[in-house]
Amino acid sequence: MTVPEGGSGPEPAGIVSRGVAAVLDVLVLVAACFAVQAGVGCVRLLVTGPPFRFPEPSLWLSGLSGWVLAVLYLACSWAAIGRTAGDRLMGLRVTDRAGARLGLPRSLLRAALCVTFPLGLVWIPFSRRRAALQDLVVVSAVRYDWR
Repeated sequence: MTVPEGGSGPEPAGIVSRGVAAVLDVLVLVAACFAVQAGVGCVRLLVTGPPFRFPEPSLWLSGLSGWVLAVLYLACSWAAIGRTAGDRLMGLRVTDRAGARLGLPRSLLRAALCVTFPLGLVWIPFSRRRAALQDLVVVSAVRYDWR
């Protein structure tokens, strides 16, 4: 992590940059869900023949698979490189309080909390260290890091 001149460490990210990163990640996930559906439609076309049709899964299956895809995307990104595509575009990195990567178990828990309770971000303006509720539970931090 880069340390600003005269500072003790990277500055914690605020609600606006984190919110924009989250919206960008939602767009990535929508594209991924569309690609998965198109892939399933292509496999069905190869197996059963024309015409091509997008799958029409039940609402609960769509919701569950979307939740799982979102949790895996976030958790794997945070555990592997500390940032998602949205985080990278906004110059953010998710770490533990000491600045190290979270690891897979804590990343999975944080991702599940973020996807299930996205309004946890609302706590950021009221927190002295700009922590969302998910950060408090998992003991994580989101900081600016343009490397």
